[in-house]
Amino acid sequence: MPSQDIRLTPTSFAVLGLVAQAGTATPYDLKGAIEVSVENFWNVPHTTFYAEPERLAKAGYLHEEREEGGRRKKLYSMTDRGCEALAAWLASDEVAPPQLRDEVMLKVFFGADPAPLVARRVAHHRAKLAELEGYLEAVRETGRPRGVELTLLAGTAYERAMIELLETFAAG
Repeated sequence: MPSQDIRLTPTSFAVLGLVAQAGTATPYDLKGAIEVSVENFWNVPHTTFYAEPERLAKAGYLHEEREEGGRRKKLYSMTDRGCEALAAWLASDEVAPPQLRDEVMLKVFFGADPAPLVARRVAHHRAKLAELEGYLEAVRETGRPRGVELTLLAGTAYERAMIELLETFAAG
């Protein structure tokens, strides 16, 4: 299949990185992998994430194989072009500024009472902190790559900071 030139996005690189880590993966495998890893700091809409492997395959960054029988699942693996693109992206020091999309802040900006919103959001951040601490403990036990541990450390620090900020915010 001839390669097409497409614009690679951070979501493209998330897919390439997860396929590279897995070796081969179905879209369902990738969905599961993103939910317990990258999605903790890089939100990818469900529909986008399912479409991205196929788009990358059409452009020659992934190899797509379809099962002969059964559900005829698609199985993706890296191509040389995909490996080269991922390596170049990882080596680059170019990064977009961080984004904050927080509906609590949006509502408060427009006049909502922060108290009931903050209570729910603090509960969310406490639950997420517990989840990430569990992942961190498991990563340390299994000796996963240092980058995984570093992102989990950043995630737990973020959740603690958000809890502190929101509690201060609610106090007035």
